[in-house]
Amino acid sequence: MGSHYLERFFNPDSVALIGASERSGGVGQQVMDNLLEGGYTGRILPVNPRHREVRGLPCVASVRDLEETPDLAVLAVPPRAIVSVLEDCGRRGVRAALVLAAGLGEPRSVTKRLERTAMRTARRYGIRVIGPDWVGLMRPPLGLNATYSRSTAKTGHLALVSQSGALTTAVLDWALARQIGFSAVVSLGDTTDVDFGDVLDFLALDHHTRSILLYVETIGDARRFLSGLRAAARIKPVIVMKVGRHRESYRAASTHTGSLVGQDDAFGAALDRAGAVRVPTIGQLFAAAELLAAGHRLNGDRIAVVTNGGGPGIIATDLLVDRGLEMAALSEDTRRHLAEGLPRRWSRGNPVDILGDADAERYRLALQACLDDPGVDGAVVVLTPQGRTDPTGTADAVLEVGAGRRRKPVVACWMGGRRIRAGRDRFTRKGFPNYATPENAVEALSALSRYRHSQELLMQVPDARDQWVEPDLARAREVIHAALEAGQNRLTPYQSKQVLDAFRIPVIPTRVARSASEARQAAEALGLPVAVKINSPEIVHKAAAGGVRLNLVALDAVERAYHSVMESVSRNHPDITPDGVSVEPMHSPLHGREVMLGVVRDPVFGPVISFGAGGSMVEMIHDRAVTLPPLNDFLARDVMSRTRVGRHLGLDRDTPLRRALEHALLRLSDLVTLLPEVRDLDINPVIVDADSALAVDARLNIATAAGVGRAHEHMAIMPYPGHLRWQERLGDGTPVLIRPIRPEDAAMEQAFVRSLSERSRYFRFMEHIRELSTSMLIRFTQIDYDRELALVALREDQETREMLAVARFVTNPDRQSCEFAIAVADNWQGRGVGSRLMERLLEAAREHGLQRMEGQVLAQNRGMLALMERLGFSRRRDPDDPALVRVERPL
Repeated sequence: MGSHYLERFFNPDSVALIGASERSGGVGQQVMDNLLEGGYTGRILPVNPRHREVRGLPCVASVRDLEETPDLAVLAVPPRAIVSVLEDCGRRGVRAALVLAAGLGEPRSVTKRLERTAMRTARRYGIRVIGPDWVGLMRPPLGLNATYSRSTAKTGHLALVSQSGALTTAVLDWALARQIGFSAVVSLGDTTDVDFGDVLDFLALDHHTRSILLYVETIGDARRFLSGLRAAARIKPVIVMKVGRHRESYRAASTHTGSLVGQDDAFGAALDRAGAVRVPTIGQLFAAAELLAAGHRLNGDRIAVVTNGGGPGIIATDLLVDRGLEMAALSEDTRRHLAEGLPRRWSRGNPVDILGDADAERYRLALQACLDDPGVDGAVVVLTPQGRTDPTGTADAVLEVGAGRRRKPVVACWMGGRRIRAGRDRFTRKGFPNYATPENAVEALSALSRYRHSQELLMQVPDARDQWVEPDLARAREVIHAALEAGQNRLTPYQSKQVLDAFRIPVIPTRVARSASEARQAAEALGLPVAVKINSPEIVHKAAAGGVRLNLVALDAVERAYHSVMESVSRNHPDITPDGVSVEPMHSPLHGREVMLGVVRDPVFGPVISFGAGGSMVEMIHDRAVTLPPLNDFLARDVMSRTRVGRHLGLDRDTPLRRALEHALLRLSDLVTLLPEVRDLDINPVIVDADSALAVDARLNIATAAGVGRAHEHMAIMPYPGHLRWQERLGDGTPVLIRPIRPEDAAMEQAFVRSLSERSRYFRFMEHIRELSTSMLIRFTQIDYDRELALVALREDQETREMLAVARFVTNPDRQSCEFAIAVADNWQGRGVGSRLMERLLEAAREHGLQRMEGQVLAQNRGMLALMERLGFSRRRDPDDPALVRVERPL
């Protein structure tokens, strides 16, 4: 597969500056100065019809007059000239363009019209565009500064991608003062083509970049954003700062879930599933990035605090607990060892208070003992400058014990000013994490904890077929479509329960009664005592409307309740005609508790599933956690464990109740995955006891699904395509399983590549490699099924599982074509495996909505060229490389 489509932006050999100028104060002048003064190693090609020369370099009138086609065109021209300049670029063969500050001085309506026209022009010629309305792009390792900012950046290993030009310049100034360097700086602004997802996809494999920093204001395309974010976070740490966390509710809440779950909750859930870490401040953005880039990792949340002051130790303890970390319980051996070496008045527990007269040796002993304890995962060392304190010597002692412990990290907190400055400088010179306050020190460890947790969530690839309980999909769709045809945007409680029952979510038995006698008959059939509730899609809060009667223990009381409910609702809502009442048995187990399951449709990230405390007071209790579907058992347990009610019910242990709630959450995930018409859903309350969970009430809002498109278009995360599974037999009768690759196939994939002959590896990768690098292995096995697919052909028996071949496609930026690659084990070549696998790959690409498949084959790979010919691919020589043959076919 070819180089990344953003390669020309980040690693250009030549840059044409269109609008280059020497006029003081102009954008073209500032960009030209930045290109020259930044030490750009490529060729700078000024373009401006008003100049013959700019800053000593020859200048041409049009990009079409250049002697070479530039890799990158930077447009520093007035808004009304952009379309014609892009036209010239397209005719010259330019494929990458930066458009700077297009909106300056023009009404928004005019600039938007110009942007649309410009993008149509760019697409016609296949030009990728970053901009307009942005600061520009920096690539410090190349000396490339294609911005109109006066800020500069040192070379480093952090990449910054920001939606705010103003914040970008402020961050650069802040970082320069702290000697922090960058591998890339991209200020996306109001970009209409290349976006977060595209840039993240490139940075994921960029060897200059070790960590990625994102500043996010809004997300347009959730699928593209999460696709790029997940690809990057699998390989290197991604730290995100998101603003707008406390914006007022973004929608009129017609369900409890809608009032509890806001936009920021959905964004946080998306980041969790993407493997990224979120931080609230710029300082923490860099602190987390540096910690993670240096390889520091927490294997657990048990933290020890070593301090020479009781107050700071208590502060650190409170902060750790507030952040969801645990105070480590020191073992008997550790406490004994500490008691032997510390004064009698030491705290004899965690935090380890080694008293105000502690010297460097006392710190060394205490920290060493804590880190040697298998029950400790990390440590915070706090120092306050007291009478006999030696901040610099103590820093040396902490460095001696704590430096290099990447898997049991230590962070230092030297509190104070002048007296501790030399000690902090000692830490900084050694690259040791150190902070001025307990808040920042604890936040650093918290970021490591969140990173571990989000990486665990990222690795989850829910496969419905592993946990499948066949729903009655036809019955659920019949209920919803009938309601939509009747003009309903909300199901009645009875209809809602029918849908839940169709998805095998345990629901209390319910009957609809449209007269008092029918209510009596229903109660008699269900068994007393019963509840009678109004059955109407228009009434959201039934009790407030007078539409609920509970604990009816006599049949006559049921008839009276029917009349009472209908009269109350008629009086309170005279414009509504209810569909009778629902009659259901009372469900009041002796030790019952109420929880709630819900769904809300976020306008950006689609369905969001919530779990929390239930009942009529849910909005006051406000105990809930959220996640994005699809779910598996790990993700279901995770969302339950993050609530107070989950901890109260002991859902961290494997019990019948936890399994019952897991089942309900998994079925709810199936429901929102398979029914795009579902907008919001409350299942409240779900009454639980020691071993069961039963939905007592439900409220479901619906809307007509968007026009026919790709499967799961309404979801931000594409489910594992478990339906792409075929049992094949080769010509010699050998059984072969073909299915999509999964993360746990990594070891098998590596063994497959190692087993290939040197010739076969060269044919596949077009370079000499012996095995896949760690980043390649992650990229090949932890894939985003929305934009790519890898199918493996396996031979399995009771003792072994062998990978025979793997074929994959990756969707091109046009979203209509894809590029493929295939490799077949040497001893299975010529036996039909490649043909079967490619036929299934073509079938999957068609299902994906793609229209064309293309690829590159080495001209000497005659066997592969023959296979392509049999499969209907056309072939032509690559105009840029005679050793390659381009093959393609329509789908």
